[in-house]
Amino acid sequence: MNQEMISYLSTCYDELHDLNQKLYDNPEDSYKEFSACDSICNLLESHGFDVKKNFLDLETSFYASKGNTYPKICFLCEYDAVPGEGHLTGHNLLTTISLGASLALSKVIENIGGTAIVIGCPGEYRGGTKSIMVKQGVFEDIDAVLVAHPDVTTNESGTSAAIVPLKIKLLGNSGLSFLNNDTYTSLDGILLTFNILNSILKGFPKDVEVNSILSQGGFTPLLLPMESEAQFYIRATEMDIAKIAENKLREIAIYVSKLIRVQYSFSLYECPNEELITNRTLNRLFSHNLKENGIIDIGSPKDVRSGLSIGIVSKTVPCIHPYVNIIEDNRIRYGTKEFSEATISNFAFEQSMKASLALAATAVDLITNNTLLNEIKDEFFKEK
Repeated sequence: MNQEMISYLSTCYDELHDLNQKLYDNPEDSYKEFSACDSICNLLESHGFDVKKNFLDLETSFYASKGNTYPKICFLCEYDAVPGEGHLTGHNLLTTISLGASLALSKVIENIGGTAIVIGCPGEYRGGTKSIMVKQGVFEDIDAVLVAHPDVTTNESGTSAAIVPLKIKLLGNSGLSFLNNDTYTSLDGILLTFNILNSILKGFPKDVEVNSILSQGGFTPLLLPMESEAQFYIRATEMDIAKIAENKLREIAIYVSKLIRVQYSFSLYECPNEELITNRTLNRLFSHNLKENGIIDIGSPKDVRSGLSIGIVSKTVPCIHPYVNIIEDNRIRYGTKEFSEATISNFAFEQSMKASLALAATAVDLITNNTLLNEIKDEFFKEK
């Protein structure tokens, strides 16, 4: 069966190679990935997948499936780029890996049963759409979600940061600044919020980190800034801890608003990111299949301080998010132009196809071994 998938995937190399290059050459901003979405959907349709475009009324999202029985194994695609910079984190190659896995699995799905599912998840750099999909129940009848991310090292799936993207807006007085020298402004309130936050950070839980910017503070010194706002990324190892810090930050803003008599409001300007919960049994299974397909040197579970939108999915269904080395020059750093260029190298493509086959083999193991699938689900429900 594995040989059948290997042989079939080899016939798809040109299509997948061309798609990876096309995504690289035509980077698109979050929620504007129209060309990428069309290209991916066309490829899946040409291989017999039933494709629903404009999924959940998200213009650049899709839901593709082949097969009609359980278990249902899902691969995710992310295909937005960093505005003005391109595919610095390799979303073009992540999508290629997921598509390769889905095509390989689709070759044997009619013989072994189950369903291969591919979901297009736009807007990853702006919080992503996975939280919307979770709230809409998209993953409730899926048995496992498998994603492999291109990187500078190969590692098992680990954890990620929980992130609360909080916006604080203050509304104060308006008028000419030279006629209102003694008036507190909304900008005064935001700057005071920053100062108090910096003073009390030592009292936050140890693993909390707060990143912030002044996102609005007036447009000319001639006028009092009537509206000012700040945006914060509150990071922690777990969402419950991040929410403790969020509540403290809200308390600071409320205190400041009363002290200098300005109005306040709070909002989340992106979708929050839950921490990733890796299914360890699924992790070991994928690592075994990765070695079977030629990638032997696999590091320990990789924990990252960035947010991953798959985190919220991992609290709904068993998930893994391992990392696959796609570089030959170990001087290249992740998230750089050099890394982006490496995603279209021959070495990166070869590594990606090995990862695709490992994902597909993992899916086959779950579909054909009910005991193994139950073990993975038992672990998941114990972790919840």
